[in-house]
Amino acid sequence: MLSAPPPMPPAYNSGDTAWLLASTAMVLLMTPGLAFFYGGLVRLKHILMMLKMSFAALAFGTLVWWALGYTLAFGPDVGGAGLIGGVDRAFFRGIQLTTLTGAIPTYIYATFQMGFAIVTVALISGSVADRARMRGWLVFVPLWLLIVYAPAAHWVFSPDGWIHDKLGALDFAGGLPVELNSGAAGLAVAIALRGPRGWARREERPNNIPLVVIGVALLWFGWFGFNSGSALNDQGTAAAAFLNTQLGGAAAMVTWPLVEKWRTGSVSTTGVVSAGVAGMVAITPACGEINPLGAVITGLVAGLVCAFAVTLKYRFGVDDTLDVVGVHGVGGVTGLIMVGLFATARISGHEGLFYGGGWSLLGKQVLAVLAMAAFSFLLTFLIAKAVDAVVGFRADAAYAHVPGEEAETAYDTVTAERLGALAAEGAARSDSELIRRIAELIRARRQD
Repeated sequence: MLSAPPPMPPAYNSGDTAWLLASTAMVLLMTPGLAFFYGGLVRLKHILMMLKMSFAALAFGTLVWWALGYTLAFGPDVGGAGLIGGVDRAFFRGIQLTTLTGAIPTYIYATFQMGFAIVTVALISGSVADRARMRGWLVFVPLWLLIVYAPAAHWVFSPDGWIHDKLGALDFAGGLPVELNSGAAGLAVAIALRGPRGWARREERPNNIPLVVIGVALLWFGWFGFNSGSALNDQGTAAAAFLNTQLGGAAAMVTWPLVEKWRTGSVSTTGVVSAGVAGMVAITPACGEINPLGAVITGLVAGLVCAFAVTLKYRFGVDDTLDVVGVHGVGGVTGLIMVGLFATARISGHEGLFYGGGWSLLGKQVLAVLAMAAFSFLLTFLIAKAVDAVVGFRADAAYAHVPGEEAETAYDTVTAERLGALAAEGAARSDSELIRRIAELIRARRQD
């Protein structure tokens, strides 16, 4: 006969727990959504590699977080400096069914935070989408999560973290440890695993734009759990974060296309959906700290800034393949600065510059940005270089011209050899239009 479950402590709140369970599932869905987003953006021969990199982050990130990541991020602070947690909760040791974090079971809180860790490291894959080896990625993921992400999460999310507790900077849902961190890390990896010669002159064509849109749709859905779930309750703060997330993403989709139209004369589908991502990146640290007007302004500014930022890689010669730096790094900084301007004191008790708080909060936000960016960039660069030296991280030059480490193909496409045979048949029939069309297909196939 089954025994009755142990009673929950009086502080337990079933409504808050139900909301966080739903939010956790939404956050965990973001990594498959990211896989589709990145997979559709790259060239055909790299799509499976991108899908595998995201799902590898999902698998390895889960196990690493359970073993050591959670305790380093949320365990009792070591030394009182607010830099990292201890190993007391390794393998979730000491956590029972009735153990609570606030009013919710620690098991679901830890899993919610696990989703943040997984999607953050998966984001970095976009900076080296066409030149990373899977064996190097499988080593990089656990090292980066333990050495870079866990301390960063402790700084911001832990009550003892130095950015949260000692500095007093505001970050509602992860602008520092997720967005800025992934952007700075993406820059470091892109530099460490330099792009192939002539990368700036090659034509990048997404292999499947509908897949890109599906990926962004899943990310958008998951972002409501990401931001609203960070309230850790089902009260008004979660509702405000939910609304602000929608407003930020929508507003950015107005300004980015305007920049794109001005620069190129047209508006692309990938530009529109990337704008939505940029807006939600920027609203992430601000969604629970500002009012709806501030959310709209944040989205509008993020769309403008990120639309220009994604072109800077050509000026500086850094092959950030899928614009992780321009969207997540720059978008995260934008949102963090906007907190210093538009915070309304309804959550944290702090007011931004435009609401009578003076320059103090803005200065704290800038200091937090500089500290996180420097920490993430330097350590990530060293990790990437070490992994490349020991197991091989960067693929050789041939990877840019032949299929990657795949024994399968994403689509059952017509081969170049078959197209050549059709061209010969057209020539025998003197069908010039057929020959021309087939020749174009052959050229496109060879570019992919």
